[in-house]
Amino acid sequence: MISVHRAGDRFEGGDGAAGIESRHSFSFGSFYDPDNLRFGPVLACNEERLAPGAGFEEHPHSHTEIVTWVVEGELTHRDSAGHATVVRAGDVQHLSAASGVRHVERNDGDTPLTFLQMWLAPLEPGGEPSYTTVPGIADSTPYALPEAGAMLHLRRLTEGERAAVPDAPRAYVHVVRGTIRVGGEELRAGDAARITGETGLEMVGGGAPAEVLMWELPG
Repeated sequence: MISVHRAGDRFEGGDGAAGIESRHSFSFGSFYDPDNLRFGPVLACNEERLAPGAGFEEHPHSHTEIVTWVVEGELTHRDSAGHATVVRAGDVQHLSAASGVRHVERNDGDTPLTFLQMWLAPLEPGGEPSYTTVPGIADSTPYALPEAGAMLHLRRLTEGERAAVPDAPRAYVHVVRGTIRVGGEELRAGDAARITGETGLEMVGGGAPAEVLMWELPG
């Protein structure tokens, strides 16, 4: 089964007066849809746009695997475990909140910042928080998230180029930019496909060069 969710159907959140624009693909904050709480371990897929100087001040997380992909600009991250980094376009950031951590996320640059942030539920609660960044991850390089039993794949596709969708119990495909086709459906930037129980599927690059984040998920 393939369920397509369009960019324009996402819940619009954030705080425009504070320079924050958010697009939520799942129930999040004040937006609650009992039929759209999660997909497997995926709890959130938020597109955040921060104006220069805007950001999320220190706030807590626990029992959540938080993976961030910067689309454009630079994201400043600081947390209560002592990490302070600047995450740039093409970097993967992973914060394992475990038993609890606090962090700050800001756009301290002078250009707009756009990033995609995905939250996954861990297989087991608790443990010690951890933090990882992978700078400039290459196309087709998977990033394992064993805490959630998941694997993240980055694919960059030109027109007509093909890439396999993992034969996993579930797969979550999010188009960051460009266009692709999967299972007979065309997906554009901000669109997503939630795939269950399919095998032999391929993504095919469309007319605009595509950047795609794809989660290989357990049942």
